[in-house]
Order: sequence, then C-alpha cells, then structure tokens
Amino acid sequence: MSGRVCASILQRAYCSRISSAPASSQCLQLAEFSSKHTTRHSQRCHFSSWINEIDQTSCTREKSQSTPQRSRSFSTRQDLDFQLSQVQINSLLRSNEQSVSVPEFDGRGLSSVRKFESNQVAANTPNEDRRSAATCLQSKGMLFGVFDGHGGWACAQAVSERLLYYIAVAMMPKQNLEELERCMEQGRAVPPILQWYKHHSDYNYRESASLYIEHLRVFWQEVLDSEEHSEGLSPPDALDRAFKRLDADISLEAQVPLLNSLMKSTAIQVAFAGCTACVAHVGPDSIHVANSGDCRAVLGVQEEDGSWSAQPLSWDHNSQNFSEVERIKAQHPQSERDTVVTDDRLLGILMPLRAFGDVRFKWSLELQQSIISSLESTVDLDSLNLYNYVPPNYLSPPYLDVAPEITYHKLRPQDRFLILATDGLWDELSNEEAVRLVGEHLSGIHLQAPVTQMERQLKLGKLHELLLKRRARASPALDTNVATHLIRQALGKGDYGELCQEKLASMLSLPEDLARMYRDDITVTVVYLNSDLARPHHS
Repeated sequence: MSGRVCASILQRAYCSRISSAPASSQCLQLAEFSSKHTTRHSQRCHFSSWINEIDQTSCTREKSQSTPQRSRSFSTRQDLDFQLSQVQINSLLRSNEQSVSVPEFDGRGLSSVRKFESNQVAANTPNEDRRSAATCLQSKGMLFGVFDGHGGWACAQAVSERLLYYIAVAMMPKQNLEELERCMEQGRAVPPILQWYKHHSDYNYRESASLYIEHLRVFWQEVLDSEEHSEGLSPPDALDRAFKRLDADISLEAQVPLLNSLMKSTAIQVAFAGCTACVAHVGPDSIHVANSGDCRAVLGVQEEDGSWSAQPLSWDHNSQNFSEVERIKAQHPQSERDTVVTDDRLLGILMPLRAFGDVRFKWSLELQQSIISSLESTVDLDSLNLYNYVPPNYLSPPYLDVAPEITYHKLRPQDRFLILATDGLWDELSNEEAVRLVGEHLSGIHLQAPVTQMERQLKLGKLHELLLKRRARASPALDTNVATHLIRQALGKGDYGELCQEKLASMLSLPEDLARMYRDDITVTVVYLNSDLARPHHS
C-alpha cells in the first residue's frame, strides 16, 4: 500500500468524523453490539486473584515501557499525514507481549508444551478481547483460551477468569474434589487448582470473587454427586460441561438477588454482553479444542520436505458456515426459516452464532422485561448500556447457545505449534499465511517454491509482481515474540504480502473512536509443542 493510499485511510476517517457524526455514532453502536502480554524477562510470583484461596499463580512481568498516549484531533493536512516512528510502532505493538517457557518436567510427567507466546492489540477502547493460560495442578495438561467480547468487555472478562476453573474442576479425580470440599467445610487452606500465567495488566472482578467461588463450589459438588466421576471427566466431556455450566451460571447470576448493587451491576453487564471462546486443552499426547463462536485454533504442521501446512482444529460459527446455519434453522419453526439468519447475522443483529452471555437472544421476552423493570429503581440502566430493545422476529427463543464444538487431535512428531486467535487476526490472515509466518519465524528458513514454466513466460509487469511476493516472504522478522510478528504482519500486510510500514503506521495512528471501523481487537497465543514426545522410542 502506498503512502498516499495509507494517508487516505486517515482522511476518510477524519471526513466521516466531521461530516456525518450521527450516522457514524449509529454505526459504532451497532458494531459494538453486533460485531463483535512477552515479556522478555519473566519471573514467577504469586498473583492476587478472586480465587487466590485455591489457585497458585505464575505471573510474567515486564520492564515498563511508557507508551505515549495521543489524544489529539486530526484537524489539518499535516495531522492527516502524521506517521508513527518505528520506535512508537514497536512500543504500541509490544506493550502486551507475554512469553512463558514451560518446565520440561513438572513433577508429574513430561510436558507436551515447550513454551507459549502471546500478545494483543486493541481497536476498541477498552479492549474487548481477553486471554487465559494455566497449568492444571490436580490433573494433567495445560489450558489456553482466547475470548472475543462484543457489546462491551464484561462477558469476556468474566469468562476468561472463570472458565478454566470449571474445566479443571470437571477433570479432577473424585478424591481430589472430596479434599477440596473438606477444606471448604473446615475453613482450611484449599489446594491450588490452577497455576496461572498472567500479564501484569490483567484485571480481575474482585467485587464478585465470593459469588464466583460459591458457584464454582456448587458445580464441583454436583460433579461429585455424579456416579461417573471417579477418575474425573475426560477432556472433551469436561470442556462441554464447563462451557454449558458457566453460561448457565452467568444467566442465573443476572436473575437472583445479590449482596450489593455493584455485584448486581457486574452480573447484569456480563449477562447482557457476550463473548465467543476458543479453549485448547493440551494433554500429554493429544489436543482437545472447544470452540463457541468465531475465534479459531489452527495447528502448524511441518512436512517431511520442511514446508508448512495448516490443519484447522476449529470451525467458525457464523453465517459462512452452512451446516451451522442449518443447525440453527432446524431449532425453530419452518415459518421462521427466512428470518432466523438475515444479512449474515442472527436475527439480523449478531454475527457469531454461538456465544456466552447475550441473554437477549436466550431469555424469553417476559423474563427480559421483568429483569430490566426490577433494575430500574436500583441500577442506572443508561450507565450499563441497557435498554428495552427486542430483536426483530423474536418469536421462539432461545436463538443462541454456547454449546462448544469439540475437536480431538492426537499429537504427532510433525505437529510443531498451535495458534489460538480471535477473529481480528483471521480477518487479515488465512490459516495458511499464519502458519507459514510462525513456521518461518520458528525455523528461520523461508522456503520458496521453484519458478514454474508458466511463471517463466509471464510478461514483465506480472513477473515483477511475482518477484515482489517472493521478496516479501524472505524478509527477516522484526520481533522475537511470534504473536507480535503475526499481529504486525496482519495490520501491515501490503498488496504482495510484504510488510508495508506506511499502512502499519496508519492503522495504529487511527484515533480511538474510529479505529474499530478499520480493524478489530486482535489477540494471539502461539503454543510451541514438544514434538519429541510424540516420536516413537525404541529400546
């Protein structure tokens, strides 16, 4: 992309800002509702969280790098041509980096994860994406998740804090759960369930800690009462049950009386907002991915010739997924077949077709009106962005559920890494592009396919384009963190796959209230796998 074209991005943004403010506001409101950290030096420490009685946290901290916050308006031609320097670009891109090396042996067995690297860059203010990573201490494996919020960040925040606990509890053997329950009953210290890996900027809902612990405890009590739980649920069963139960708890918490107005406000915000989720459990010899919505998991595979191939481990739940659309239509009367999914959205409004929260697409009209009416005297509905709005053709709810689609993959020697990312990345990069970028970053080798006979006969202009594309593939990486590398390429990719600094600077220079019109929040976690564990060993 040329500098002139890049500048036009800012010019169009500025023009829309001053000439059509009402329309822009409407677009932004609709987008908010319906669209949806590597530290080079990490150290282990205890991190305070809402469940610090029963978890052990490993935090990654970074030396602070001040990022200049610009609150200027674009009012002159000079402003529109403003470009960030390389130092400023790097500071913006790297401020939320996270890099964690995992011990090869944790006292219970060899780890199938060598390390993971993560990063996120916001378009919304505040960022509506969240991420989680933790080691299961009462069962085997590690859990990684990315969460894409919509209608605000509240639901993604709650799910990122809570879901991994629900999964870990469901996988725990019965005797471990019984010990948890005895400790709670006797007021003793509870054995840790998860070892978290946190970025220093991560936030927790501290005001709701007691509520979250109470409902997690109810969940493990019910798991204990089930007869099939002597050795703990299998990963796919645990993932399925945890997704559904947490969503049910989110719905319940918005309906019942709570201790104080702050806790109630939080519960309402979480339930009426929504989020998609993609969570991977990486066990000793396999990966299970649970996906609900349009985040994505892609496996990077290195073939025998050294080339890279992408193997999807999840499928997007949106209108481009024909089987998903048919699944939803089949749940409603034939008379609604043409209205359930319209304009590529659920009821013409919501893009993801599975999600946490979003009770406006799950509750009956009577329940919605009853809850909102009961809040009018105790909660400022305007501050929570709640309003009496009924989706069109809302005739046979629920229209939305969170039931995850679960994929199993047995680890092989050629499986090198797993990419988990929110749709902001996949809007810009294909599965194959992302895997190639990570693979070449990992190996340092940029493979080029031989020039074909047909390509040799191209005219000069087309041959020049081919050379530009091949040169772009051989460009050295600017980032040690591969998640940052992916985000940089996604935001700055030019017409031939080259990194366009002018485009990257323009995308990062957009003012807060307009950035979401040109890009989405992006969160990426790349998990490097210990492929040696999958190799056959001979005595």
